Amino acid sequence: MLAELVWIPTDTLPLDGVYYTPVDGPVRGGVLLMHGNTMNFYTGAPRFLPPYLTSLGYACLAYNRRGHDILSIRDSREPEGAAFQTATEGLADNDYAAGFLAERGLSAPIVIGHSNGGMLAVQFATAHPETRALVLLSAHGGGLDTVRLGCRAGHLAQDRLDEMVAEAERLVATGQGRTLMLFPGWWYVLSAESFLDRLRNTPDTLTTAPRITCPSLYIRGDQEDPEVYPAEEFARRAAAPCTVVILDRCDHFYRGCEDAVAHTVVKWLRETLGA
Repeated sequence: MLAELVWIPTDTLPLDGVYYTPVDGPVRGGVLLMHGNTMNFYTGAPRFLPPYLTSLGYACLAYNRRGHDILSIRDSREPEGAAFQTATEGLADNDYAAGFLAERGLSAPIVIGHSNGGMLAVQFATAHPETRALVLLSAHGGGLDTVRLGCRAGHLAQDRLDEMVAEAERLVATGQGRTLMLFPGWWYVLSAESFLDRLRNTPDTLTTAPRITCPSLYIRGDQEDPEVYPAEEFARRAAAPCTVVILDRCDHFYRGCEDAVAHTVVKWLRETLGA
């Protein structure tokens, strides 16, 4: 495959990514690869899937949302990254990325999202009914329970949720919404306004499922919590057919299971969209 570093403008910071294309043969369609929370285009599924997808003839865009990694800088010492992300920004970033593909004649992409990227992918597919197919890799359930469930699993505020919500509200009320707060669990650092946004504005994957009109594949590892990553319930609610695959001896990051994930995705795409 060929790989081109790309830069996608937004209304603020640009999105960085890689555009992968097949070496031989025509391009049969485009794929958007949406990374997980605090990850990026060069780790996880956006890194290991493109060789498989380009072998099928698909062009793939793996890209950073503005909420990538935890903290980063670009061309100054001004911080950026997932510590400052909002749901609205993440949704907009996926639209910017889709625009990149549309400019190349690939206006009805396959959408593949991991974890938080999967939650956002569900919203994208609903807003873009032309989406050809949706692949959810351990997409979390989102909604108003997402922070509570994360804390229960040892992430974010852990057993200090009420205390940290109160502090975030105080900072936002006094005009200090971008102040960084330290959390006892992953992902450890968040701005006050980003924390409250995640608590109150994260889209709900299951509520959105009845509006999904394209075929979907939902993969989950057997070491993951079904309540947090609700594959079966999503399939039950989705308006279009959804295939659920639970992989053995597999964690949230698919360590050691990358080939199994890739072959599952390739097999499903061939069966769903043709060889």
